[in-house]
Amino acid sequence: MTAMTTQILGLPRGRALTRSDLARLPDDGHRYELIDGTLVVSPAPELAHQRAVTRLSALLGRRVPEHLEVLVAPFDVVLTEDTVLQPDVLVAPIDQFTDHSLPGAPLLAVEVLSPSTRGIDLLLKKDRLARVGCPHYWIVDPDKPSITAWSLVGEGYVAVAQAVGDDEFTVAAPFPVRLTPSGLTA
Repeated sequence: MTAMTTQILGLPRGRALTRSDLARLPDDGHRYELIDGTLVVSPAPELAHQRAVTRLSALLGRRVPEHLEVLVAPFDVVLTEDTVLQPDVLVAPIDQFTDHSLPGAPLLAVEVLSPSTRGIDLLLKKDRLARVGCPHYWIVDPDKPSITAWSLVGEGYVAVAQAVGDDEFTVAAPFPVRLTPSGLTA
């Protein structure tokens, strides 16, 4: 995560930021997200990250039912007025999108880990998505390579599938998917 002060970006100081503050930020190659009113800035991702995002989104695009849409970051998922995330890959019903965002939880949010976002993806984003009822959350680690899928049970996520390297990853929900983690990064 890149350290940038709100002063450098021309944002207000002394209060939690909102999605209207976020809309004023420059399109400069960084990913800007809000978690509980705190600005999170991530640099442009590396090749292994982008390769995993591209391959996974293409695979999901071939598997989703017609009423669902697969999108990749940057695209805002507005969870609350002070929490706006940009999952690396997201799946939601087509009719829930606006031209500028997805208001509310997606059906599936996927994060591909990077050194700069690892803790945020595994802790903060996962927690905030669970709070708003996102039914499925996946983490891809291109360094291992591995993939873990969680499904929301009650108020928290439960691991439902995991695979490493050439092992097969199979899930039935939110729709059937079968892949090998090494196929996302090789």
